[in-house]
Amino acid sequence: MAGSGGAPALETIQADGTDGNCVTFVLHDEDHTLGNSLRYMVMKNPDVEFCGYCITHPSESKINFRIQTRGALPAVEPFRKGLNDLMGVCQHVLNTFERSMKEFRAQKEEEMQ
Repeated sequence: MAGSGGAPALETIQADGTDGNCVTFVLHDEDHTLGNSLRYMVMKNPDVEFCGYCITHPSESKINFRIQTRGALPAVEPFRKGLNDLMGVCQHVLNTFERSMKEFRAQKEEEMQ
């Protein structure tokens, strides 16, 4: 597991000659599930010029996630916002699922009586 004695869960690599608007984030112990979802959320930001990710090798469980922004906006800002937005979407899906399961169980219990 990332951060437990091995490599940190997140590393950043800044391109030479940039002022923080072009950064590659290395996410350890992650795959396409997070990569594609996060890419979608980050690309919704109009200040993001480029966002993409790649899996370094099938035998490694890390992704290189690159963000390039327009102007002086640091790339870490849309990265952080994308993660927060994605957590919000996941929480909404979880709440909706749990509410539906509760309603379903109540309906089944009524039918049994």
